[in-house]
Amino acid sequence: MRSPSEYSKGHWPDAINIPLFTDNEREQIGKSYKKESRLKAILNGLKVTLPKTTKLLERIIQTTMRQEEGNKSLRIYCWRGGMRSNAFAWLARTIGIKTYLLKGGYKSYRKWVLKQFETDLPLRLIGGKTGTRKTDLLNYINNENIYVIDLEGIANHRGSSFGSLGMKRQPTSQQFENILAESVEKFHESNSIEIWLEAESSNLGKCRIPNSLYNKMKKAPVIEIIKNKNERIDYLVNVYSQNSQNKLKDAVERISKRLGPQRTKEALVAIEKKEWSKACKAMLDYYDRCYEYELNKSKNINSIDLSGLSLKLSLIKILNEKLDPL
Repeated sequence: MRSPSEYSKGHWPDAINIPLFTDNEREQIGKSYKKESRLKAILNGLKVTLPKTTKLLERIIQTTMRQEEGNKSLRIYCWRGGMRSNAFAWLARTIGIKTYLLKGGYKSYRKWVLKQFETDLPLRLIGGKTGTRKTDLLNYINNENIYVIDLEGIANHRGSSFGSLGMKRQPTSQQFENILAESVEKFHESNSIEIWLEAESSNLGKCRIPNSLYNKMKKAPVIEIIKNKNERIDYLVNVYSQNSQNKLKDAVERISKRLGPQRTKEALVAIEKKEWSKACKAMLDYYDRCYEYELNKSKNINSIDLSGLSLKLSLIKILNEKLDPL
């Protein structure tokens, strides 16, 4: 029961928003509460909502009808679990719909979210240079003892200047945390004994990994995937050459200072000529050096050469390794 901007900033994943107020209406009622009185704010709120009652009832019925028979109920929340959710719950109950209110509202949900990252988590990271198919391998895992969290999939970003190409729109950082917390909760509900996730920097585009989780990641053991350079280039060409030349050039320009003028020029010319392998080679040295710098911070590393192996054989080889205990 939150305004559109509240909802877009962050919400309980999969929640359906039925806003009682628009952003402007919420702002005006809030001002009325602060400058006049609680009663005046309530009266102003009623003036706004009463003309909407029929439409709100229609939305309630439509939302409830989508649910399975025998489970016709609504779970309702607003920012603090106050007047908006209570008013909406009353409206739903008047037409016989069972309702549950989230005590403390979205504010209490956010406290729960942040606590998930403070719990002890048995993490193991998958590392490797750009193009070693780390994410593909994680998503291939089907082992009851291993729970996978795909950080890049949740963030809709691969973590580099090219990370957003071909991906859906990113969630807000707050929503990224919400989805991530739900994944951690699912791990606790599972029979898995380890969480595997990709070794990442703290930022994936505009999404930031929560500090309490990132600090745990920095101490976790790492499985370093090694693949030969040609194999990596072939994979990167397959992933990124499908994007427009202009978007690829923009991504190169964003890291031009770090690439240096010569490599930047080589990459841009190669993209212009659609010489994808040359473009990759011009940038790969920079990304490899970044990776090596980050890897040197890790102490517990198992390096495994998976050159030429399929995802199936790669996973078999990893699981047959004597991995360091968590």
